[in-house]
Amino acid sequence: MSTPRPMQSLPCDVKDLALAAEGRRRTEWAASEMPVIEQIRARFAKSKPLKGHRIAACLHVTSETANLAITLKAGGADLRLCASNPLSTQDDVAAHLVKDHGISVFAVHGADNKQYYRHINSTLDFGPTMTQDDGCDLVNTLHSKRRDLIPDIVGGTEETTTGVIRLRAMEKDGKLAFPVIAVNDADTKHLFDNRYGTGQSTIDGIIRATNLLLCGRTMVVAGYGWCGRGVAMRARGHGAHVIVTEIDPTKAIEAVMDGFQVMTMEKAAPLGDIFVTLTGNINVLDTVHFRKMKDGAVVCNSGHFDVEINIKALRKLARKSRTVRPEVVEHELSPTRRIRVISEGRLVNLSAAEGHPAAVMDMSFANQALAAEYIAKHSSKLENRVYVMPRDLDEKVAKLKLRTMGFSIDKLSEEQEKYLSSYDMGT
Repeated sequence: MSTPRPMQSLPCDVKDLALAAEGRRRTEWAASEMPVIEQIRARFAKSKPLKGHRIAACLHVTSETANLAITLKAGGADLRLCASNPLSTQDDVAAHLVKDHGISVFAVHGADNKQYYRHINSTLDFGPTMTQDDGCDLVNTLHSKRRDLIPDIVGGTEETTTGVIRLRAMEKDGKLAFPVIAVNDADTKHLFDNRYGTGQSTIDGIIRATNLLLCGRTMVVAGYGWCGRGVAMRARGHGAHVIVTEIDPTKAIEAVMDGFQVMTMEKAAPLGDIFVTLTGNINVLDTVHFRKMKDGAVVCNSGHFDVEINIKALRKLARKSRTVRPEVVEHELSPTRRIRVISEGRLVNLSAAEGHPAAVMDMSFANQALAAEYIAKHSSKLENRVYVMPRDLDEKVAKLKLRTMGFSIDKLSEEQEKYLSSYDMGT
C-alpha cells in the first residue's frame, strides 16, 4: 500500500509519480474529445471566477476528470481531488495531475476501504469552501465526521443519481447543511452521460472482462432509468435478447413500449445469461435469484456503489471460488452450476473498462464547472437544499456542444415567438 508523500511540499497520495508522462498522454487524448470544457477553461483562465475558493472533489480519477480538474484550477480554485471509487482510479492520470499541474490528488487504484476514507479526509483537511461529489461519500463524511468544516462551505455539486437520492433524503430530514446543485439532473448530463455513456461503457466493460459474444444471449437489465435505458439499447444493438426488471410501473410500461420484455427478477433469474444492475439500491440480485440462475451466468453492476449484488450471500452459497479471468471470479454452487461475477460487483464500466467516452463527459464536466462558477457567484442567495441545474446553464452547454459538433438549429421568428406567448390567437 502506498503512503502519502510530498511533491515539493504538495500533499498527495498516488501510486507512482513516474507514471505522469503516460497520464499526460492519456489526458491530452481525452482533451481532444472535450472541446466544450476546453472553451470554458479558456474563459476561466481569463476571468478567474473561482479565485479564493478551495474545492474538495471526490470523483472518478480518470483522464476526463483530469480535464475538469485542470479547468477548475485555471479558474483560480485551490483544488484537492480524491477517488469516488477505488477501482476506477487511473494511477498514471493521478500522477500527472500532481506532477504537471500541482494538484493534490489522493487516489490509488485498488485502495481498501480504510485508505479510501483516509483519502476523503485528506481531501477535506485543507478546509474547503466548495465540494464536488460523485456518490455523496465526501458530503456524507462532512456531515457525519467533519462538521467543524461546514461553516466555511458555501455550496457543492453532485454528479450521480445515487448521490442526488442521498442528498434529497438529507434535505427531507433537515440534515443538509449547505446548498448542492444536482448536476446529474441537468438534461445535458443524464440524457447523454447516463444513457449513451453508461450504455456504451457498460457493454465495453462486460466484453473486455469476459470476451463473450452478446448476440443471441439473454441480458437482464435491472432498472430502467436513464442508465438502464442506455444499457438495454446498446445490448439490443449487439443482438442480445433483453429483459428489463423494474419496480416503477411507469418505467416498466416505457420498457415494454420500447420493445423489451418486462418481468420480475425472480422470473428472469433462470432465463438470463448476463445480468446488469443499475438501480442504486441494495441486494437487487440476492440469494433467491442466485439459486435459480443457470450454469455460467455472468453478473455485474453498473450502479455507483457495490451493494446491488449481494456478494456475501453468493459466497455463502458457493462451495468454492476462483479467479477465471483478471476481472472475473467464478463461484461454484454445485458441480453443474457456476455464477461468474465481474469486478467484485463494483462499477463494471470503470473497473473493467475506461468509463464513459470523453465526448460524453465533455458535457457532464462542463456542467460541473459552470455549476461551481454559479455557486461562487450566487451562494449568498442559496438555501440549504438540493437545486436543479439552472436551465440557462444547461442550455448553454447544449449550444456549445452542438457548435463544436458542427451542427446548427433554427431560431424562432418574431411572429413565432408572439404566437407561442399569446392566448388570443385561435385556429
